[in-house]
Amino acid sequence: MCGIIGIVGRSAVNQALYDGLTVLQHRGQDAAGIVTYDRSHRRLNLRKGKGLVRDVFQERHMLRLEGDAGIGHVRYPTAGSSASAESQPFYVNSPYGIALGHNGNLINAEALRLELFRQDRRHINTDSDSEILLNVLAQELHRQDGLQLTPEQLFEAVAGVHRRCVGAYAAVAIIAGYGVLAFRDPYGIRPAVLGRRETPQGPEYIVASESVALDVLGFELVRDIAPGEAVFIDLDFRLHSRQCAERAVLSPCIFEYVYFARPDSVLDDVFVHKARMRMGDLLGARILEQWPDHDVDVVIPIPDTSRTAAQELAHRLGVKYREGFIKNRYIGRTFIMPGQQQRRRSVRQKLNPIGLEFRGKNVLLVDDSIVRGTTSREIVQMARDAGARRVYFASAAPPIRYPNVYGIDMPSASELIAHGRTEEEVCAVIGADRLFYQALEDLVAAVRTGNPRIRRFDTSVFTGEYVTGVSPEYLRLLEVERSDEAKARRDRDYAELAIHNGG
Repeated sequence: MCGIIGIVGRSAVNQALYDGLTVLQHRGQDAAGIVTYDRSHRRLNLRKGKGLVRDVFQERHMLRLEGDAGIGHVRYPTAGSSASAESQPFYVNSPYGIALGHNGNLINAEALRLELFRQDRRHINTDSDSEILLNVLAQELHRQDGLQLTPEQLFEAVAGVHRRCVGAYAAVAIIAGYGVLAFRDPYGIRPAVLGRRETPQGPEYIVASESVALDVLGFELVRDIAPGEAVFIDLDFRLHSRQCAERAVLSPCIFEYVYFARPDSVLDDVFVHKARMRMGDLLGARILEQWPDHDVDVVIPIPDTSRTAAQELAHRLGVKYREGFIKNRYIGRTFIMPGQQQRRRSVRQKLNPIGLEFRGKNVLLVDDSIVRGTTSREIVQMARDAGARRVYFASAAPPIRYPNVYGIDMPSASELIAHGRTEEEVCAVIGADRLFYQALEDLVAAVRTGNPRIRRFDTSVFTGEYVTGVSPEYLRLLEVERSDEAKARRDRDYAELAIHNGG
């Protein structure tokens, strides 16, 4: 998962891009990058690197990012590696000079890599599918006639991207001398929104992964970029848009609403906060149906994203809601950490229980989802160690049994705790006294209530049904690539490379 932003403004945009990336930081903590276009020197200025936004950009870097148009990106490693060479945006000088940032994952990346070399004579220098996407766009632009690029030619190029690329992609690009281009795959799997801000000099425009970036920067949300649509803001502040896909069907990833998106965002006209409230209410109703004479004393969320659902769940059950864990915010996400021992140690560093909220009570712990189960098992044990009499567990999402192929670095299928297990077996593995999962139909209803026009969601991590279609060969390759053993091997390779380079 990654975050993207692009702005065409009336004055320098470096600070606005920086501020926008900080509120999209939850979408990627591995690396960050900004590209600006300086009209006076007709030059793209780039700064990117590994780390959080606040660490990548120092004052000297910001001063060099001159220009009133630019794009930014925060990276969460999925396909490829966490090496600094994979930081975005990527750049190619032909044609025109293009920089691009991408959120998602191409499932035909290897076929495209070969095609770009054999057919288009383009060399891909990293393992990133985002560099492949950029080169496909560049090649499609190269096919257009004439020296002066028109919006229609841009849209024809994006249509070519849609014909060649399969998977999830919400992308933003800046083209030297022309403006900012944003487009979304024909299924709209990953989010992208368009905003506008009025100034005394005229309008400014923004595109971003989530509406929260618009709120912080004082832009008004105009609308979501439609699946298959391309939006182009030229340097004269004219907005152009066109549907570039032949068969576009909105099918957003439902996991955005469960976990990844900020609760104060609006995605595809659905308020994330309200969707999570409905998830909690429906899960509470399901628990009451299965266990009308429950003995739950207190509902405790596992911070942070489960809080909204947990509050509504507690209200539905008619029991107290309490904060029982204090979170150390300087520890990264545990489900993407290599190695079970490291993940277990990280959970203890990340959360600390407040003993008085557990002692002698029957506690219902609520989390947004259960992925590997390592975190859940450790937290259940922490609750017992803190004195809980009984520990129950509820997940605001259904059982995750299949890998995500659209930009979320979930483990291989064999490492997902619910893969090949019943709910009772998962309950035994995490050590809970009872376990409750959200029903898939309730999760879909919780989100769709916010926008009944969404007829389909990507729910592949729960069902194994992928909206783009995925070959068994690709899933087998993913199983090998995402295993703990493969990740540990890559980490050793990067460490050896750093030592060899004196890093």
